[in-house]
Amino acid sequence: MSEPVFAVDLRAMVGAREIAARFETGPGITVLFGPSGAGKTTVLHCIAGLRRPQAGRIAVAGRVLFDAATRVDLPPERRQAGYVFQDDRLFPHLRVRANLAYGRRAGVAVPEARVIELLGIGALLDRWPRSLSGGEARRVAIGRALLSGPRFLLLDEPLSFLDAARREEIMTLIERLRDELALPMLMVTHDAAEAERLGTAIVRMG
Repeated sequence: MSEPVFAVDLRAMVGAREIAARFETGPGITVLFGPSGAGKTTVLHCIAGLRRPQAGRIAVAGRVLFDAATRVDLPPERRQAGYVFQDDRLFPHLRVRANLAYGRRAGVAVPEARVIELLGIGALLDRWPRSLSGGEARRVAIGRALLSGPRFLLLDEPLSFLDAARREEIMTLIERLRDELALPMLMVTHDAAEAERLGTAIVRMG
């Protein structure tokens, strides 16, 4: 049996509540599916290094990011996760081109021109974030994550706050990233249809 891409076994405390997750999944898109409050985003934060679990082990593509038993705890910048937050987090004082350049690493696997073409954002480069639609802003946020040279992508509710047309646009884009870049992705959703359509593997929480 081949080595899993995501190998996660963790326990984290959020206030007085314990969040636990355990799964091993292969290439493609792993979807964390469940109701709001189930702890899905907490799991993403633990994998990204934004929250430290109380116990457990996290490995991605055979590389250990956290192991409580051996005291391995890589800082976020060494985990090489491309994180697309639910609220996009674009810098309002920077045009799209500068937002894409922020955090860009030299020698990334996917050249900038390819990312722009793949996401269809060439016409947006000189615009301000405030002028973007929800779907356009989400595409720019994904582009910025790709240009950081990630080993994997973490997508927190990437279809939230979008109307039906924009949701379809971003779902098609995520499918294209999955198929053309073969970049491992871990995605959070509470929508069963999204999970079934996009997920190579579905991990149910809550």
